[in-house]
Amino acid sequence: MQLKARAQQGFTLIELMIVVAIIGILAAVALPQYRTYTTRAKAANAITVADAYKTAVALCIQEQGGSNTGCDSGKLGIPDITNFKATKEVASIDSITNGTIVIKLADIGGSGADATVGKTITFEPGNVVGDAVFWKTTTTVTDPVVKGAIEKNNT
Repeated sequence: MQLKARAQQGFTLIELMIVVAIIGILAAVALPQYRTYTTRAKAANAITVADAYKTAVALCIQEQGGSNTGCDSGKLGIPDITNFKATKEVASIDSITNGTIVIKLADIGGSGADATVGKTITFEPGNVVGDAVFWKTTTTVTDPVVKGAIEKNNT
């Protein structure tokens, strides 16, 4: 009786299991990092929603000789907040009073259910140096990833 040598065709079960395990380990590391990255990006997008209003407030302050008094929504060239259309990241702009802009966040991620829903970011005009208005940013968000992104984008 003569035995013929057969060439191996395909992968063995153990080889496939090793590949699946490696993919699982990579996914376990990558998914939380991706979630953090997207949450930071959404926080940055939420901050940019206020940029048009910040520009209008800065112009108002300059025209008022450095005073933010009267720089309110719908006055002195500042857009009326009732015309604001909600975005994925920002549910509403709550107020613009004396140059202080308060935006209410939608769900942009973070740890825990509704980590950012209803939380606010406040942009308060600070020092006026020459033509520049420096802003103080505060937030009611407690999630460290979102709060860190807000503080990092504080300009």
